[in-house]
Amino acid sequence: MSNSSRIGRLALIYSIGSLGGALALCVGSPLPWMIGPLLVTAALYLSGLAEIVIPVKTRPAGQIVIASQVGVYFSPAAFAMMLSLAPLLVGVALATAVCAFTVALLLARAARLSLTAAFIASLPTSPVEAAIMAERCRCNPGPIILSQTVRIAAVVVLVPIVIYAVDGWPASAAVHMPAPFDPQGTAVLLVIGVAGAFACRLLRIPNPYFLGPLAASSALSAIGFGPYFYPGVILSGAQVVLGVWLGSTFRRSLFQSAARLVTTSILATFALLAMTSVFAVAIAVTLGLDWELMVLGAAPGGVTEMALTAKFLGQDVALITAFHLIRIFIFMPNIPWVIDLIHRYEKRRPPANDQRD
Repeated sequence: MSNSSRIGRLALIYSIGSLGGALALCVGSPLPWMIGPLLVTAALYLSGLAEIVIPVKTRPAGQIVIASQVGVYFSPAAFAMMLSLAPLLVGVALATAVCAFTVALLLARAARLSLTAAFIASLPTSPVEAAIMAERCRCNPGPIILSQTVRIAAVVVLVPIVIYAVDGWPASAAVHMPAPFDPQGTAVLLVIGVAGAFACRLLRIPNPYFLGPLAASSALSAIGFGPYFYPGVILSGAQVVLGVWLGSTFRRSLFQSAARLVTTSILATFALLAMTSVFAVAIAVTLGLDWELMVLGAAPGGVTEMALTAKFLGQDVALITAFHLIRIFIFMPNIPWVIDLIHRYEKRRPPANDQRD
């Protein structure tokens, strides 16, 4: 395939994804510019109408924009509130880890995966990071990527819809509030995001294209710099990029060859979401907090996706992002030794039906 043909097909897919976002906006869908492209693109790939691989390099572009914008919400007051609620943030992170491990035990038995693979598949992390961990443990990354993608897609779609179902479905005009275009502010925010991303990449920090821009933007906001905002068209475009990439990972061949895994992954995602939601609501009732905020904070979604969801639903973006960042900072240093421990435990057991390459 020539470069011009490839570029043309990619442009067509992104155009169709954007159309899906516009339709989702018209019907008042939650998070329309991510959910719309995700569903439309997934339908294209599952039907076999599209087969071209969406470059992984497109995802960082969306992450940098979203992360640098999310960091703006870390005002000095928000940072002080985050410090005061540190025990709650850590407790929710640990509870989510317990829920994920419980679901991993069920997934391993139902999907006939090794416990190591099931644990990686159930961790609230990104599909890319999960695939890297799978390769290090010599597990087949395909089922793990599928399970992770199903989890993120389900959380992004289901959480806003459930909250809307309980609190009422707002008019699309009430939630669509684009910021006025400020060329200087947009340029400054983009430079901050790109610089933070490359700094974290040089330091080999996990998820550099989100954590880097987020750290840089939030640090400047915490000392009173800014705030700057991207115009609505740029934020919508970043969400389309992420939604199309997620939707393109739903490949027809994998669903046909792993029907049992698809079914169990979906059920495992529902189980994990139900467990974290019940825990979050219980904590909210006990401490007198907003149950919507706690559900979003405990939800097993990626940082990017949950920050977007929080912004769209009008929740405290800084605090909800802090929930997920604390979880990342707890998980990332400890995941390697936990996986090694599980791996050594499995080696002492009789061989199981592990799906490996």
